[in-house]
Amino acid sequence: MRLSPDQMIFWQHGFLKINGTIAFTWGLMLVMALASALITRKLSTGLERSRWQNLLEIVVAGIEKQIEEVGLRDAKKYIGFVGTLFLFVAMASICTVIPGYSPPTGSLSTTAALALCVFVAVPLFGSEDQGIRGYLRSYVQPTVVMLPFNIISELSRTLALAVRLFGNMMSGAMIIAILLTITPFVFPIFMTMLGLLTGMVQAYIFSILAAVYIAAATRTRKPGPVAAT
Repeated sequence: MRLSPDQMIFWQHGFLKINGTIAFTWGLMLVMALASALITRKLSTGLERSRWQNLLEIVVAGIEKQIEEVGLRDAKKYIGFVGTLFLFVAMASICTVIPGYSPPTGSLSTTAALALCVFVAVPLFGSEDQGIRGYLRSYVQPTVVMLPFNIISELSRTLALAVRLFGNMMSGAMIIAILLTITPFVFPIFMTMLGLLTGMVQAYIFSILAAVYIAAATRTRKPGPVAAT
């Protein structure tokens, strides 16, 4: 039984190799890019719109609403990053219905890369919103004693993002693979549907946590009330 798509080797020459994680990741990105180009090539501003455009607007509006509810003021500024995270993880789960496909999120290297994207995006958005000095100053608030604890917090939550997504996605794939070997074929179908639902939930959690971290980095401190004289 394959525990990770890393164990699927499609091509290797010396230390260079293309495993399942790389192949499925780039394949998924290619499919998403082509689908995006096809859906958005004939967008309409009139009353008559295609079903694909209606679906696209529903997805975009839903993501924007979730970003705003997290506390980010300008949702359109962050939807490119947060929305891409959600769609990638969600599509990785949806494609599990394809025979022979193994979701790249079942590999720790993929989930670590996604977590690192969040790790880099948080200070970038924070510095853009508050300025570099303003963002770095947040690490020593309310006192400089908090500096090492804030740094540890940044690193630990990045690790937690990667491990949480990896563990949930890999465990679901393992359960389905085990059930396929010991139970009738009908029962694993229901488990596959449950796995799809779990994958969508994980995509939602991962993207919402990314938005929460960005919101925490871009918050600005309101000036305190001026004392009456």
